[in-house]
Amino acid sequence: MTVSTPPIIRKKKKIRFTPGLVLVYIFVGLFAALCLYPFLLVIAGSFTSKSEATLYGYSLIPRSLTTAAYDALFANSRTIISGYRITLIVTTAGTVLSLLVNSMMGFVTSRKDLKFRKLLNFYVLFTMLFNGGMVSWYIICGIMGVRNTIWALILPMLAGPWYIFLFRNFFFSVPDALYESAKIDGAGDIRIFFQIYIRLATPVIATVGLFTALGYWNDWWHGLMLIENSAMWPLQMLLRTVISNLQFLQTMESSVQVQKMLATIPSDSVRMAMVIVTTGPIMLMYPFVQRYFVKGIMVGAVKG
Repeated sequence: MTVSTPPIIRKKKKIRFTPGLVLVYIFVGLFAALCLYPFLLVIAGSFTSKSEATLYGYSLIPRSLTTAAYDALFANSRTIISGYRITLIVTTAGTVLSLLVNSMMGFVTSRKDLKFRKLLNFYVLFTMLFNGGMVSWYIICGIMGVRNTIWALILPMLAGPWYIFLFRNFFFSVPDALYESAKIDGAGDIRIFFQIYIRLATPVIATVGLFTALGYWNDWWHGLMLIENSAMWPLQMLLRTVISNLQFLQTMESSVQVQKMLATIPSDSVRMAMVIVTTGPIMLMYPFVQRYFVKGIMVGAVKG
């Protein structure tokens, strides 16, 4: 006859609100409100009319709501949707490929039995401190044939020396006995990398992935330099063009009809609307990687 043991019930620890803890909560709450206030002001400013902004300035609660700024941004909705599509493809593919390249390079440079390891580490460090300049970079992109292709938005940002060192320092913290035992069992380096090291590197992958995704999402420079076809411009490049066109029309002498149209378009509110349009989707990614963020920075900073 078997006797079943009752399940262990763990009681939740009650938080004792001491005066010091209450002060900490108050301080953190005030600090969070101060950080949130500018973003809420930007949201309210994007719905503020030009006349109201001129007379009363911007406030958290506009006197009259208007969508003139968003109407100016989405005047050609097909173009904006195309920019979103290009940016999503570039951000997704670029982040995955960048994580693969940086993690594999970090794994290789972390192996102490690798020949010319010091020379390879020096090469990575040298590229972090010095670069060949814009002209040579532009010529190389032309020789590679990536101009006017979607690869022009992905390949230039694929590898990052700082990310490589972050992965390398994390892999230094993995015990060598784990690698040696896998080798004894007949596993190759590729299998060890994907089935052991990558699964242990979740905090670093989340941290580097967040930084990489932000870099691809906010990139407009490569679209300006390497893409001539406006149908392939990323979202940031399109919105930058909208702002530049508005500024150009406001500074030139134009017809009365154009002047009346510009009088109803708040240029500052358009900039605020552009902030909302560009930062909204990428902000949804942060809660999923927040718990790994600090851990990834701290673990990856261990000196090897």
